[in-house]
Amino acid sequence: AFLAFISVPSVRVRTERSRENHRMRRADREHRRDAGPVTLEIRALRPDDRAAWDPLWHGYLVFYEEDLPDDITDLTWSRFFDDDEPMGAIGAFLDGNLIGICHHHFHRSTWARTTYCYLEDLFVSPDSRGGGTGRALIEATADLARAAGAEKLYWHTRTDNATARALYDQVATHV
Repeated sequence: AFLAFISVPSVRVRTERSRENHRMRRADREHRRDAGPVTLEIRALRPDDRAAWDPLWHGYLVFYEEDLPDDITDLTWSRFFDDDEPMGAIGAFLDGNLIGICHHHFHRSTWARTTYCYLEDLFVSPDSRGGGTGRALIEATADLARAAGAEKLYWHTRTDNATARALYDQVATHV
């Protein structure tokens, strides 16, 4: 597995290369302006988002070739809204439609005074990739980790997940 981390207090997500990519995406969006304005909103998922979350969650599981029982999916969903659980979920909404999800949880570490934040699941619908949604979800998770006082934000992915690794190489440090 590939492991990446961001030291949260000093996170600097945008690089010169990503600034250029951002300018190119902005120019592309301006080029498509006749389609009308679009708004990407990153926010915590709510219980009423379940129907929109399910297809993305199942797409994520298919990608990783996992087949979880329905009761585990139901349990996972319920944990996001349980105040006693250190787990959370955010979503990326494009003009009100959920196009990306990110799940995280906080835990203690034997190597830190405070907590770490583990970004466990990140998935963007295939037809919405390449527009900065994954990066926006990582940045939002880093903001949550920072606000919670976590010392580190980290995640794992398969070594053969070249698309994800290309993004992670821009925003994180390999460990």
